[in-house]
Amino acid sequence: MLATLYNTGARVSELIGMKVGDIVLDRSSSICIHGKGRKERTVPLWRTTAKQIRLWLRQNQFARDRPLFPNRTGGPMTRTGVTDRLKLAAATAAMHCPQLKKRRISPHIVRHATAMHMLQSGVDITVIALWLGHESPATTHMYVEADLAMKERAIKTLQAPRVKTCRFQPKDQLLAFLEGL
Repeated sequence: MLATLYNTGARVSELIGMKVGDIVLDRSSSICIHGKGRKERTVPLWRTTAKQIRLWLRQNQFARDRPLFPNRTGGPMTRTGVTDRLKLAAATAAMHCPQLKKRRISPHIVRHATAMHMLQSGVDITVIALWLGHESPATTHMYVEADLAMKERAIKTLQAPRVKTCRFQPKDQLLAFLEGL
């Protein structure tokens, strides 16, 4: 579930709405995400995510119309259920990475992390907007910030302007005026 959340950058509502039938597991695995405003988008899956989903589906023989990530009774998971599982995973990860204890981790933060990972990898902002299901790249700009490494790469591609510097030499009239003050 968490690998799918990160891979797709899905909203929590989209994640809990995923059905088994939305998954395509072949040479180019993908998932159909039912987004805001009844819009659908298809997002490719990394091989590792597809492998984890294949294993999950082998262990749990769900019908195509059932939730991909059900709660313990087989129904759709709730937002709270997703958040609780993410917090549990973050607490486990914090044992190996103590600075995570100080971070507020939420499903929406994972969505931001997906967008930043894509941006850092050189993916165009319009593609990121489509990936996340945004109507406009302007919405995506709220999600992404250039980190220091990206800024350093940018400055290396730019050359400083060649400007001849010279010392200011005031004219005698200006000096006379200033002395008269």
